[in-house]
Amino acid sequence: MPTTASAERNTMRFPWRRRPVGRSARLLDLAGVDPRSVDADEDLDVCRQVAFRVARRDHGRTAEVLALIEELLADEAEYAFAVTFLEDLQNLASHSLDVFRSPAETRLLLGPRAAVCWDTVAAFWAEVAEWRAANGKPLEPSAAMLGAENEQLRLLLWTSNRTLPGGEKLGIADVVRFEKAVGSSLPGYSHIAVALNLAGRVGP
Repeated sequence: MPTTASAERNTMRFPWRRRPVGRSARLLDLAGVDPRSVDADEDLDVCRQVAFRVARRDHGRTAEVLALIEELLADEAEYAFAVTFLEDLQNLASHSLDVFRSPAETRLLLGPRAAVCWDTVAAFWAEVAEWRAANGKPLEPSAAMLGAENEQLRLLLWTSNRTLPGGEKLGIADVVRFEKAVGSSLPGYSHIAVALNLAGRVGP
């Protein structure tokens, strides 16, 4: 019979994890993601984990996940979450990897609200790419990033960067610099605010 100390260790193995509820739990279930592997308080983590799976050509419930995103876009309070997810999904599709659906294939699965949001995100990143090409050093090829072998590193890199048609890598850091320099962002969504939120959680 386990001692009190061992029982406490077993129940406190992941003290920072809580079981996701509401839309996060629904998305994780549809995507087949173990909720114990996700930070339930971190929308960015939920979006990355789900997008990384449903972007795949062989995922059987991508349309159901996107139907839920369409539903969430009808709720103003869920707009930022839906944009984050669609941006992650679009970044993954941009890499032209056989394992993922292409942007055009993915768009065909979107509802009307999500399609508008998808096009808005794509147009915004195109603006960032144009600005970035005229400012600073030339962009690096995305090949090194796409060659990452660690699964967790792939998840982080492939969802936060996109591959441009010429093979260059454009990332969230470029987007934040663009928003600071130009003062333009996605309607109702600020990458600067997301970056500050992350910095505040990580701390000095």
